[in-house]
Amino acid sequence: MVSFGRISQALLRSSMIQTRQLSASAAHSHGEQTARTWKILSFVVALPGVAVCMLNMYLKMQQHAAHHVEPEFVPYSHLRIRSKRFPWGDGNKSLFHNPEVNSDLSSSRLPHTLGPESSLNSLLCY
Repeated sequence: MVSFGRISQALLRSSMIQTRQLSASAAHSHGEQTARTWKILSFVVALPGVAVCMLNMYLKMQQHAAHHVEPEFVPYSHLRIRSKRFPWGDGNKSLFHNPEVNSDLSSSRLPHTLGPESSLNSLLCY
């Protein structure tokens, strides 16, 4: 058993020395050439490709925005149910509220807002 351990250590040492010699001599110039190739490909192919995709998306968005009409807001009772107020602002608007895109959730517009008369509030507080 001891001889098996000595043989395996000797083989391991010899394979590590050979690996170091091979990697040190041949891979040095190959690594530099490969890095240079990928650097050139990144600047010549990848960056212009991303720029063309961004331009395409911008032009499509401009075309879409020209004829897009926002539908009228309908306050459905099953949507935007609040069991408790948000801890910021007036408590009705989410953290990422955008007044141009999101509807105003004021109590004058929605029938199911927080308050003692809310049906959700009466269901949750039994």
